[in-house]
Amino acid sequence: MPVGDVPGGNATDVVAALAALAARVGELAEGLDAELVAFRREVHAHPELSRKETRTTQAVADRLRAAGLEPRLLPIGSGLVCDIGPDHGPAGEGRVGLRADLDALPLQETSGVEFASTRPGVAHACGHDVHTTVVLGAGLVLARLHEEGRLRRGVRLFFQPAEEVFPGGAEDIINRTSELDGVDRIAALHCDPKFDVGHVGTRIGPITSASDSVIVTITSPGGHTSRPHLTGDVVFALGQVITQTPAVLGRRLDPRSGVNLTWGAVQAGSTPNAIPSTGVLKGTLRCLDVRAWEKAGEIVREAVEQVVAPYQVNVSVTVTHGVPPVENQTEATCDLEDAVRDAVGPEAVQLTEQSMGGEDFAWYLRKVPGTMARLGVRTPGGRTYDLHQGDLVVDERAIGVGVRALAQFAAR
Repeated sequence: MPVGDVPGGNATDVVAALAALAARVGELAEGLDAELVAFRREVHAHPELSRKETRTTQAVADRLRAAGLEPRLLPIGSGLVCDIGPDHGPAGEGRVGLRADLDALPLQETSGVEFASTRPGVAHACGHDVHTTVVLGAGLVLARLHEEGRLRRGVRLFFQPAEEVFPGGAEDIINRTSELDGVDRIAALHCDPKFDVGHVGTRIGPITSASDSVIVTITSPGGHTSRPHLTGDVVFALGQVITQTPAVLGRRLDPRSGVNLTWGAVQAGSTPNAIPSTGVLKGTLRCLDVRAWEKAGEIVREAVEQVVAPYQVNVSVTVTHGVPPVENQTEATCDLEDAVRDAVGPEAVQLTEQSMGGEDFAWYLRKVPGTMARLGVRTPGGRTYDLHQGDLVVDERAIGVGVRALAQFAAR
C-alpha cells in the first residue's frame, strides 16, 4: 500500500494500516475455515477430469452468487471468472488476478481418507481441490473487504479448467476469451508436500520448468534378424536415439539452462527374430530457462535425424510445446512475500527450489506480471507425500493459510 494512500502519508501510518488489514483478513478467514474445509472435501470426493469440471464449476459459482457476486461461466465448457471491487485502482491500476485450477488426475485414490474420491480412476492427487477452495475463500474475504470500503483495487478470480493437459485451460482463457484484459498483476499458489503447513515457498525468476512432449517414429521395410544389413534396423536406431540424443542436447545448449530429455515409452516389434517396420519413442523435454526452451525442440529434431542417418531408416520427430517455465516477476513476488508475513507470520516465507515440473500458469505470466508460490501442506513431523500419487494427503490447515496470503496480497 503506497504511503500516499494512508492519511498522514508516513511509514508508521502504512505499517499500522497494513497490520489492521491483516487483522481483518484473519478475522474473516477464520470465520470461513470450517465451511471451506467442508467445501474442499466435497470437491475432493467428486473429482473431474480436464475440461469436464462442470460440477466443480457449478459449486464455485453457487457459493460466489450466495455472497452477492456475479460469476461468469467461461465459454470453453467449464471454468469461470468473477470480479470483485472497482475496475481501476485510485492511480488507474488494473485488477489483481487470483488463479485456481479445477481439474483432477486419471489416478486411483489410495489415501484412505473418509472423503476420498467416489469416482474410480479419478483423484485430486495434485491439490487442485485445495487451490480451488483457497481462491474461493480469498474471494469471499475480498468481497467483505469491498463491502467495508477496504478494497482499493479490483480483483478477478480465475477458476481455470484443464491445467493437467496441454494445450490447457490457460491457453484457452488467453486465446479464446478476453478475461485477462484489465488485469495487470496475477498470483497463484500450488500445494507443496515438502513444506510444512504454515509456510509459503517463494522464488524470484523461474520456479518451474518448461515441459514439452517428444515423439519419435522410425520406419523401414523390416526384415529378418539374420539379415540386418539388408534393411533398416528400427530397434537398433531407436536405441541410438535413446542414448545419444540427450547427450547431444547437453553439448548444444548451455548446461545452466537445465535441459533434460527423458524417455518414458518405447514400442517396437513383437517377436525376437523379426526386425519390425515401425518403432515409436515417447519422452518429455524439460528446460529451466525460457530461452533454451525456445530452441531446444529444433535441436532435438536435428539431433535425432543425424543420429539415425547411418541406419537406412526413415524418421519423423514431433515436439509439441506444452508450457514454458513459470518466471516470477520480482516486484509481485516481493509483494506476495510481504503479504504472507503480514497475514500468516514473519517466519512463514521460505525460499523454494526450482522444480522440473511444468505449470500452465506460465502462460499468464507471458502476458501479465505476477508470481506463483508453494503452499505448504505437510503436517509438521508427518510423512512427506508426493504429488501425482494416489495416496496424497494434505493438512487442511493449509486452506486458511492460502486464503489469508492471497486475500492480503490482493487487498494490500
